[in-house]
Amino acid sequence: MQRPVLFLLHSLGASHREWRAVQRALGEQFECVALDIPGFGGTAAGNATDIDALVDWFQQEVTARAPTCWFAVGHSMGGKIATLLAARSRDGVQGLAGLSGVVLVAASPPCPEPMQEARRAKMLDWFATGAPTRAHAEEFIDANTHRPLAGAAREGAIVDVLRTDPIAWRAWLERGSREHRQHQAAHLRVPALIIAGAEDGDLGEAGQRALNVPHYLHASVDVVPDAAHLIPLEQPDWLAQRIAAWALPLAASALPAAFVQLLDAERVAPRMRARLLARHATPLPLQESALPARHLAVLTALAARLVPGADAADLALRVGHALVNQESDGWRFADLPADADAWAQALDQLDAAANGFTTLDAAAQHALLDQVQRQSAIAPPGGALDPAQWAQWFEDARALFARTWMSLPSTWASIGYDGFAVGGKGAHSQGYEHTEAGTIDAWQLRC
Repeated sequence: MQRPVLFLLHSLGASHREWRAVQRALGEQFECVALDIPGFGGTAAGNATDIDALVDWFQQEVTARAPTCWFAVGHSMGGKIATLLAARSRDGVQGLAGLSGVVLVAASPPCPEPMQEARRAKMLDWFATGAPTRAHAEEFIDANTHRPLAGAAREGAIVDVLRTDPIAWRAWLERGSREHRQHQAAHLRVPALIIAGAEDGDLGEAGQRALNVPHYLHASVDVVPDAAHLIPLEQPDWLAQRIAAWALPLAASALPAAFVQLLDAERVAPRMRARLLARHATPLPLQESALPARHLAVLTALAARLVPGADAADLALRVGHALVNQESDGWRFADLPADADAWAQALDQLDAAANGFTTLDAAAQHALLDQVQRQSAIAPPGGALDPAQWAQWFEDARALFARTWMSLPSTWASIGYDGFAVGGKGAHSQGYEHTEAGTIDAWQLRC
């Protein structure tokens, strides 16, 4: 089984070496790809001097390795690059479908990075005529740590600043860190772990919550104790432990590798890829005012009974969203009230008839649902639906749960459905080569 891949992007003035201690602490749980951003780690900036070029470079690094389950981990300036590549994955760009999460470590946000102009001017002056002095490099490192680094860690960080391409340093401070890209990074459904140093300044917890969290629909924030901005060097063991604890469960629930490989193929239209990734994403919680918790609990129990093997809580939440958003297959029984009323009445009636549907064991729940289906269930006093209506609602309920489950990419992967992969070239789609029974194309999924 392929290990999940961590693509590690460093901070301004650093290199891939800042991740060495983190990688050691992670062990063999992940395949770690620590990269040198162009202009850093002794590399030349070349033409990668603006945000688009940096994101293009990162995209090429990812797609060249064709990972099927991967995470973008960005520290400081690397965080802005990571977020904007996540936006490309959201938009269905080919080669990025396996993105399972983003880790932002003291990350620069998609909007202009908060920074005092006097400090910016000082840092630009260090590189005004070429490489900085060692004293300037030491000042930069010491100003970004809570306690002074020691030994090889401090020396390596200082050397990385000294071998930074002045073009890349100035380009980030003058342009990259100032660019407005928040419109591109809106509504990212991929999960994000956002980490801030307890002693960081502009990009500490308050800055992360204000500037990075709003772009992610599923974001959690952690604060690293006894650390400022250079967290991978200050607290590598803490950081590695937190990344692993957060990322491994996400990797376990990722789409199968073969399905992601097909999803990333040229024959899949970008719009289709984007829609399937959005559909695979975890749904947002529902407010109590939109769907009472007692109804969601009954929906979860129903999901477990009606779709064995499915993630009952996830499926129930998706059904809940469909009800709240009044999504429908276009018809309903004429004898039933409007859908919203019918579902509320039926769920309350089911719960009352069982004296707590969720408290019953699976066999008792099955027995009651079988009675509802056969119109032999005894409605509780004050029940709004008669036996025939209750049975009609249950028929609608079975259809909605099944339809919702069948719409998920994870379900498609489990049954080997690949019909989404025939429209990548629009009017000139490659389609199918073979249509006879018992014969499949080389590109198709194996059942």
